[in-house]
Amino acid sequence: MQELTHYINGAHVKGTSGRFADVYNPATGEVQAKAPLASKAELDAAVEIAAAAQPAWAATNPQRRGRVMMKFVSLLNRDMDKLAEALSREHGKTLPDAAGDVQRGLEVVEYCVGAPELLKGDYTDGAGPGIDMYSMRQPLGVSAGITPFNFPAMIPMWMFAPAIACGNAFILKPSERDPSVPLMLAELMEEAGLPKGVLQVVNGDKEAVDAILYNDTIQSVGFVGSTPIAEYIYGTGCSQGKRVQCFGGAKNHMIIMPDADLDLAADALIGAGYGAAGERCMAISVAVPVGEETADKLIEKLVPRIEKLKVGPYTSGNDVDYGPVVTSAAKENILRLVQTGVDQGAELVVDGRDFNLQGYEDGFFVGPHLFDRVTPDMEIYQKEIFGPVLSTVRAASYEEALKLAMDHEMGNGTAIFTRDGDAARDFAARVNVGMIGINVPIPVPLAYHTFGGWKKSVFGDLNQHGPDAFKFYTRTKTVTSRWPSGIKEGGEFNFKPMD
Repeated sequence: MQELTHYINGAHVKGTSGRFADVYNPATGEVQAKAPLASKAELDAAVEIAAAAQPAWAATNPQRRGRVMMKFVSLLNRDMDKLAEALSREHGKTLPDAAGDVQRGLEVVEYCVGAPELLKGDYTDGAGPGIDMYSMRQPLGVSAGITPFNFPAMIPMWMFAPAIACGNAFILKPSERDPSVPLMLAELMEEAGLPKGVLQVVNGDKEAVDAILYNDTIQSVGFVGSTPIAEYIYGTGCSQGKRVQCFGGAKNHMIIMPDADLDLAADALIGAGYGAAGERCMAISVAVPVGEETADKLIEKLVPRIEKLKVGPYTSGNDVDYGPVVTSAAKENILRLVQTGVDQGAELVVDGRDFNLQGYEDGFFVGPHLFDRVTPDMEIYQKEIFGPVLSTVRAASYEEALKLAMDHEMGNGTAIFTRDGDAARDFAARVNVGMIGINVPIPVPLAYHTFGGWKKSVFGDLNQHGPDAFKFYTRTKTVTSRWPSGIKEGGEFNFKPMD
């Protein structure tokens, strides 16, 4: 069995804690590798190395740092197939979906090539008699990121690319469920010219997370995962004086108006609800058709599309729609929540509970499910299922549909499908959700905009990637300067206003 490593100071390093996590092949249920779980001492040692490497990297001018990012983009394109296969093998995603995971991270790296422009400060000459003022954006020092299993390429790059482009060193603690791609990314960053020690990958569990939170050298922490853990990391990190941004769970609604193109809406719901087996924080998990006639027609269009979905391992070809979920525990939790929906009175229109894939009986496959007549008091509505389960909540009016999205405690993303520009504009203006799609089902912004939800989907005041990332990973220093003219008039004790 393969024993994975940490990546420390430019080398693969075996774990010394004696603790390991099993890394599964989700399609077969077999353990294919074990990942070391770092102790506090191992994490602290990695931070020391990062701190020693960071000053020289910070002193490298932003243009040269941008060139490293440019070369990294080239290497990602070169190794795209290799990265996608490794990602699929550990996560279970289809190969096209895995390649998309890498691609969306790559786009953030492309944005970071522009670090020289993004790090420019402000300048005012003549702020007072002989006085100039200017601001500088300077790196924090050592930053850390704690990333989830569902995007093992994209989300690490969301964090470490801007952090490193800003001149920081970075400690990456990836998910222990699929750590191979993050290790590969660290290798590629150094092949691109990043000095050793600037990017460290430390595998681990809660012990490593707490070591990050309580390490005084680490200045900032980023996290993506479930809301309870996001709250814990945010509260603990802030109490330790760190800059923290945490992104939690989601329950994304898609409102379908009576005038919507229902074929377009149904196709969008299939991709957004069942793609990646629903293991996306931007998955549409709640369809809200407005009016009984709209709801009946939508269900009629969804059922045959869902029944045609092809579920299987990534090795079965690119026509597979989605693969297994990541662990048996995830599968059990999804099926438990499906059963609560049945028990609480929702109508299970498409029942995937008995799904069984011949030859892969031990894999973590979950069949597609479609609920109708779900109500807000049901557990399947309130909780993030993170599986191939779509719930339909019927609304009598636009205002009722809008209220559903606004009243839910999570506010990551939402969408509206309509031909009415006035309704779309009103929805975008009023809904208290961070990312809005108008006839777009998964409104994930491109890299030069920022990603972030509202309410209990986010903790912190700055979003991921885009301009916010360069604010998060730098501090502003303001300088007031005066150069003597050679005329000596004695000491002054007041700041002279301009005439």
